[in-house]
Amino acid sequence: MTDAPLLDVEDLAVEFHVGGTVQRAVQGVSLSLARGRTLGVVGESGCGKSVTSLSIMRLVPQPPGVYAGGAIRFDGRDLLTLPEAEMRALRGGRIGMIFQEPMTSLNPVYTCGAQIEESLSVHSNLSPKAARERAIEMLDLVGLPSPRQRADDYPHQLSGGQRQRVMIALALANEPDLLIADEPTTALDVTIQAQILDLMGDLRGRTGAAVMLVTHDLGVVAQTCDDVVVMYAGRVVEKAPTAALFADPQHPYTVGLMAAVPRIDTAVDRLTTIPGSVPPPWSKITGCRFASRCPLASEKCRTQDPPLRDLSPGHGVACWHAPIEAAA
Repeated sequence: MTDAPLLDVEDLAVEFHVGGTVQRAVQGVSLSLARGRTLGVVGESGCGKSVTSLSIMRLVPQPPGVYAGGAIRFDGRDLLTLPEAEMRALRGGRIGMIFQEPMTSLNPVYTCGAQIEESLSVHSNLSPKAARERAIEMLDLVGLPSPRQRADDYPHQLSGGQRQRVMIALALANEPDLLIADEPTTALDVTIQAQILDLMGDLRGRTGAAVMLVTHDLGVVAQTCDDVVVMYAGRVVEKAPTAALFADPQHPYTVGLMAAVPRIDTAVDRLTTIPGSVPPPWSKITGCRFASRCPLASEKCRTQDPPLRDLSPGHGVACWHAPIEAAA
């Protein structure tokens, strides 16, 4: 294992040019992921998590999307400058992705088994018969009942949770070096969630794969991730090892997310919420993006954008008021 990270995203900026407006979905995002580790990327809807993951796969539609700056290095190669033929060779092979919307990600005119078999035929030397058996094996591993029968079903014949499991089987079939999982367990019941997370952990343990888990579920992050990146309004506002982040969150937004998690040991009349909402990507903001929702906001916060600075080794935060007391 080398010291260089398998994935290194540096100062990534992604914009969407729509109707004469510029929507800045991702601004200056930097993160890294080493082989054999799991990185959790968390934040509210609209914070830029999914755009960041799609950018790594270079699947942001152009137009209206524009890669406005930065670099995405996978195993030392910048994916943003890679020829399309080489990028296609990586997708589904060395880089796998579990998409958030399986109904729009699976091809409706091919059976579920055929889609997995096609990926195997492109990225491996398996014979058609071996690819068929491998596809059925993967459908069985993700907990799909009657996998041999389901391999011949079309996506519309399956439920949302079953389609999600087909998507996971497709992403894992070639045992990728990097697995990007965008809300992989959203449509699944708790038992299947645990099974899928175990399957992803098994892939990491057997092959040394790196896993980037995009989620809003802090419980899943605490259970499975080594490191965490917290995003807000297209920016990274805090990043730290998982244990350090949960023990001592340092950005007011992270503190708010932690406080909003229901606790079984505390009786409350209503759940804690963060007032307000994420600013839209076309809004022009001076200063900290969280200032309008932050209980600690000062005039400096409203006029100067805080940089991401290290409070301790591996623990960075973009807040003028950090360090702050940990949430109770």
